[in-house]
Amino acid sequence: MKLNQDDYRDKVLGCWLGKNVGGTLGAPFEWIRQVNNVSFYVQENLNGQPMPNDDLDIQLLWLCALEEKGLRLNAHQLAEYWCLYVTPHWAEYGTAKINMRQGLQPPLSGTYLNAFKHSCGSYIRSEIWACIAPGLPRIAARYAYEDAILDHGNGEGTYAEIFMAALESAAFLMSDLRRLIEIGLSYIPAGCGVAKAAGTALECFDRGLTWKEAREEILRLHGGGTLGMPYPGNPNLTGVMGYDVPSNIALTLVGLLYGREDFGQVQCIAVNCGEDTDCTAATAGSVWGIIHGAKAIPQKWIDPIGHGIKTVCLNLGDLGTFGDQLPQTVDELTDRTLRIGRLLLLTHRAENLCSAEPTQLADVEIGALKSDDEGRSIWGGMNGPRYDFDCFSVQVDYGEEGPLIRDGQPKVVTVKIENRYKKIQSNLSLHWYLPGEGWRVAPSADGYAMSFGWRLSKPLTFQYTFTAERVARSTSRAVLEITIEGRPTAMYVPITLLNGNHVTMENASLAG
Repeated sequence: MKLNQDDYRDKVLGCWLGKNVGGTLGAPFEWIRQVNNVSFYVQENLNGQPMPNDDLDIQLLWLCALEEKGLRLNAHQLAEYWCLYVTPHWAEYGTAKINMRQGLQPPLSGTYLNAFKHSCGSYIRSEIWACIAPGLPRIAARYAYEDAILDHGNGEGTYAEIFMAALESAAFLMSDLRRLIEIGLSYIPAGCGVAKAAGTALECFDRGLTWKEAREEILRLHGGGTLGMPYPGNPNLTGVMGYDVPSNIALTLVGLLYGREDFGQVQCIAVNCGEDTDCTAATAGSVWGIIHGAKAIPQKWIDPIGHGIKTVCLNLGDLGTFGDQLPQTVDELTDRTLRIGRLLLLTHRAENLCSAEPTQLADVEIGALKSDDEGRSIWGGMNGPRYDFDCFSVQVDYGEEGPLIRDGQPKVVTVKIENRYKKIQSNLSLHWYLPGEGWRVAPSADGYAMSFGWRLSKPLTFQYTFTAERVARSTSRAVLEITIEGRPTAMYVPITLLNGNHVTMENASLAG
């Protein structure tokens, strides 16, 4: 199971070229709920430049983050970049930024009062993780989770990015689309909206329906509100506003399934299905580009837009000198992606996946690429942030109502502490620093526990109940200090609680 270095580059370049083609082709029809009839670009004056598109922008930012922070990049670091460099204030992008500025860490930043957590903003930025982890879908899916929870929290948007990143990573080693979809689905719950919609796309294809008929069925069963725009011919089919990613993932697959080996057909069918057309066509183009490589993309699709990159939603003023820290062409983006990818392969002792030897992909075992737990080990902590330290991981669970606390009412927070380093036993001392007078924590502000190392014991789980006589501030913070006897270790875990006195359970869960 090997991927030749030249083929690796060709596939990464194909990914980014396919992204630019699809984003440009679909941009004029974005969020129009209709059947389109395009066969090529409709813009008259592209002049060798692609359309600016947010589908690629944030991935450029994540590339910079990887170069600056290294491979141990996590959601907390990505959140810092988000607040500094992501400019939009609308939909999930803006909601996440508001929540982060309020002090909420991911995944809470993507969950709390987020009517768009089931929308399309994260699966469109899955390619960077697949391209730096070719043939390693578990790793790509883990990065995708850290990314998606920023603005989609516990929503379908997170499952969508995990699904797509795993599929795209596996696509470096196999070309069978059905098997790739199977791999991607193994990383998300079978009962989630994304999985159900993907299943509908496959079922329609297998039944021999046309792509138009498949589109109708997908929208009937899984269609969202499409930002309030009605569906021509059936005004009652409006769906839930913000519930967009299941149907758009399915339409992306429709483009790939029905377009088959024809790049142009894949692109046009995706756009002609309507909905979030720049996202569906761009993602379909990326998948096709990874499978077939840049050399297989017809030149007629590349000439009108060239190899340049245009941004639309990044703060260029602070990214070098007016954005020169960002790659300026897909070729530069490819080379910088490959540098990170080779380092990751070496770090995970998988450098044999990318060698100077001829590509050998025929013997790939699908089982080795699939998740055996629906990806639960990746997305299983969606009710609160995870903090990773040198030897320990601490998962915080705020419960179903999230980070709200009210005057005189108990708020339960669960803390799970896992010793991930070898078999070394540790004696833990736990101490709470509370927000101020009138705050209490039960069973105690101080505690003691013994932890065995990796594989010898289960994580330690503690339930703490916070009570405040009066919640005066909009944001209150407590800090759990975890120290280890006989070692200099000191771990600090913040707990952020928002004033919930005037928030009801109904309006605290707008996205369902």
